[in-house]
Amino acid sequence: MSPFNKDSTAEEITQAFSSQIKDRIFLITGTSASGIGAYVATSLARHSPAQLILVARTKSKVDPVIQEIATINPGLKVTFVSCELTDRDSVREAADTINNDETIPHIDVIINNAGVMMLPEYQRDKTGYEVQLSANHLGHFLLTNLLLPKVKAAGPNARVVNVTSLGHKITPFRFDDWNFSDGATYDGWTAYGQSKTANILFTTELARRGVTSLAAHPGTIYGTGLARHMDFQSGGDPFALLYEVALRNTGKEFVLDPQKTLSQGAAPLLAAALDPDLAERSGAYIADCQVEEAFGYSQDQENAKKLWALSEELVGQKFPE
Repeated sequence: MSPFNKDSTAEEITQAFSSQIKDRIFLITGTSASGIGAYVATSLARHSPAQLILVARTKSKVDPVIQEIATINPGLKVTFVSCELTDRDSVREAADTINNDETIPHIDVIINNAGVMMLPEYQRDKTGYEVQLSANHLGHFLLTNLLLPKVKAAGPNARVVNVTSLGHKITPFRFDDWNFSDGATYDGWTAYGQSKTANILFTTELARRGVTSLAAHPGTIYGTGLARHMDFQSGGDPFALLYEVALRNTGKEFVLDPQKTLSQGAAPLLAAALDPDLAERSGAYIADCQVEEAFGYSQDQENAKKLWALSEELVGQKFPE
């Protein structure tokens, strides 16, 4: 049993597992300033990794993070790679950039952190796919699979961390209408929940295929860019609709976690990335730095295989076992 819990901080996790950071290469998506990915990156930087690969859409939003890392650890190699996760061409270009970079011989840990939450209006990417599924799952599915040779080159201690959330308890994956009938049946919370369920199903199938992979839930954190579409100013409960939607979709009450600090939110991601004991729990769901049970539909093996096949179809490429 891990000694860490909901109050544990990124600093505590990285101090405990400093030896799992030193001289290793980490790739993190979604590393714009003030977000969890940035906090994960700066936390790792203090413990002498060999290299940090920061993947994000806009370099100007990551520049403050790169500058902070340079202050923390002036000799640390930091590589920025531009990637729009909702654009399959951009994902392939990013993967090619990384795969062809001779200074990146392998990748010890991928942390798929980038995401969007509760878009109030239906949006689709240029391929026609709902944007939350596209950004939160499909982009990471394609990027991770294209980079798996680099991960496998790192050896048996390499792993993939997919950042999910309590949001998986909003809905199962909607195999019969994953694209919301081109917007006709769209609901923002259901779309977000579907993408978070997809993150865990992706983790489940990666684990079955022999890739050490964990799904990590940061917790409830206000003030990051993830919640920019939510109304915290009007005085009402911005999550009121969420409770109704989750109950309708699953028949179960949805209970929101107590709020965490950014450091506490980064801690479960870092535990999933670093704790050597968790290698034996590949496929697990990590919350509050502990292995917890996710809703059954999100860890169902047949659902995981089905989503993998659908994801291959949607990104236009098969990935053999």
